[in-house]
Amino acid sequence: MQRLLREQGLQGLYLDTSTNLHYFTGIQLKLTERLHGAVIPAEGEVVYLSPAFEEPKTREYMQFGDDVRCWEEHEDPTALVVETIRSLGYESGSIALDPDTPFYTVDGLRKAGNRFDFTNGAALTGACRQVKSAAEIALIQRAMDVTMAVHRAAARTLSVGMTTTELVDFLDRAHGKFGMSLTFGAAQFGEATAYPHGVPYPQTLADGDMVLIDMGTRLGGYHSDITRTYVFGEPTERQREIWNLEKRAQLAGFAAARLGAPCEAVDQGARGVIEAAGYGPGYKVPGLPHRTGHGLGLAIHEEPFMVKGSRTPLQAGMCFSVEPMMCIYGEFGVRLEDIAYMTEDGARWFTEPAHSVDDPFAVAA
Repeated sequence: MQRLLREQGLQGLYLDTSTNLHYFTGIQLKLTERLHGAVIPAEGEVVYLSPAFEEPKTREYMQFGDDVRCWEEHEDPTALVVETIRSLGYESGSIALDPDTPFYTVDGLRKAGNRFDFTNGAALTGACRQVKSAAEIALIQRAMDVTMAVHRAAARTLSVGMTTTELVDFLDRAHGKFGMSLTFGAAQFGEATAYPHGVPYPQTLADGDMVLIDMGTRLGGYHSDITRTYVFGEPTERQREIWNLEKRAQLAGFAAARLGAPCEAVDQGARGVIEAAGYGPGYKVPGLPHRTGHGLGLAIHEEPFMVKGSRTPLQAGMCFSVEPMMCIYGEFGVRLEDIAYMTEDGARWFTEPAHSVDDPFAVAA
């Protein structure tokens, strides 16, 4: 990060209570109305910022450095941030801000630091975070293995009359068997599977329903995220046709993930298959109404994004979902989501894609 700051002529980066603070310092806190963060200067050691009464806790979390600047309850913490930057030898210049910084903090910084230019640091944090180390990839892999095991168990537990609420409760308890927790879980049956983020009411499973389950857990802060869609019972020809189209689209997106190719190529590859089958075009439904994928790491959705217009070149260490979705409102939908990661030899899957609509987990293979 300090190298990037110097290259771009920036004096420092302010980190708020966010996954960026976790990534760069190891400190993981929940966002509250009280400013808690850090400043990474272009040169020198990181400085931590803390409410005075939280200083002992802050020091417990710190893994390196020893400079903690504190503010009392009646004081303006944004003034402390500006004062800290000045104490590091910068009287003016440009400071990058954590893109997750709340507006009220940004507003306070601008008022307190009128000799500084505050800019969005998303490109800087993204440049670091979107390339994962071997250790990060190993954490994601373990989280993926657990979630895939729960997917397989969920398919075995389905029965006529089961509700989506009961199924999500099962997903939570099943992750608990591995000593982990369900960070998010969604289950949709029948016509509700046509909507990418579900519907605001539970459904009851009937024979012949399409079933969509999207879920993930977290290990060491790093997420898993897998979606499976299949039919409870015997698929109709229509269900089989759309499921097979979805799988072809997902595999085309994966095939387009080549080192040096722009991220948008993944979206183009998947969307091209769907449009060639007569759906869409673009984001129109029936078809694929959203981007094909998102980066994954300390956040469920982070850089890079597999979307039209993203010219970010794919490079080794990037982790991202490939999840085109066939949405047919009034009928059903199919989403197959697996996470891929780039290596020096090209793209690899964390989890094997669904096998077939009749045997999604390759039980009979």
